Amino acid sequence: MRLRHIEVFQAVLQAGTLTGAAKLLNVSQPAATKLLQHAEMQLGFALFNRVRGRLQLTAEGELLCARIEKIHDQLRDLQRLSASIKHAGHRPLRVVSIPTLASALVPQAVTGLSAAFAEAPIELVTEHSREMLRSLLLRESDIGLTLQEVRHPDIQLQCLHRDKLRVIAPAGWWKPALLDKPLPVSELAGERMIGILSHDGLGRRVRTHLQHLQPEPQTRINVQTYQLARALVVDGHGLAIVDPFTAYGGGNNIQIRTLKPELDVSLYLLVRNGEQPTPIQQAFIDHIRVIADLTPKALR
Repeated sequence: MRLRHIEVFQAVLQAGTLTGAAKLLNVSQPAATKLLQHAEMQLGFALFNRVRGRLQLTAEGELLCARIEKIHDQLRDLQRLSASIKHAGHRPLRVVSIPTLASALVPQAVTGLSAAFAEAPIELVTEHSREMLRSLLLRESDIGLTLQEVRHPDIQLQCLHRDKLRVIAPAGWWKPALLDKPLPVSELAGERMIGILSHDGLGRRVRTHLQHLQPEPQTRINVQTYQLARALVVDGHGLAIVDPFTAYGGGNNIQIRTLKPELDVSLYLLVRNGEQPTPIQQAFIDHIRVIADLTPKALR
């Protein structure tokens, strides 16, 4: 199959009709029909059957589908990489961070840049760590910020800050005299807690910390982000274990304690190997490090 055949296959798969596929490809309907017919002629079998006015994959088309989708995704990545290289000179600061850091640290760092780089264009994107890695490799972003230790041969990983996870609770949950004392993990037994749907190393460590408690914590609600867990704690749905940036980054409407035994958490910087940061990139990194080191005072 030629690349154009792959494009029409994907377009028909997405639109369900040749008319819709033609619109996606920005060609006429007869041209799309001709492309599909040419692909099927070269292959020697039909890719689609017409069923109640729509095109559905044949058994042979189903067998090709996964491989063609993979090739199509690779082509799209190539287009994205080409566009990023073409416009790299016009994007001096492009940052991708996990949602937690995007709300707690990144805005303050950007504000700190305003005096020296008032006219510089800035792009801020939120992604989870796996998508962040892809964004850096495709040169869509230049700086990544995460709490997960991400490893890749083409990416340099640097720890900017180390801290401890916190337990957060609705206001009034603990007596004021207890707030400066660590919370023994045994006291979480049987408590209502907001679970975090995370399969990274940090999430596994938290689950290991809690799995031997008797009775087990009650985790009726599970969420994907620490910010959502914090919001649910504010509304009185229970306790949660979160990073310090989330704990201190949303006001004084909750109570916060460290755990005993402690659970470490690190703030990581991700950049491509062999690339020197531009002045604005270095300034941004320096601001992030300073703000993180001031936690929790800077975020109260």
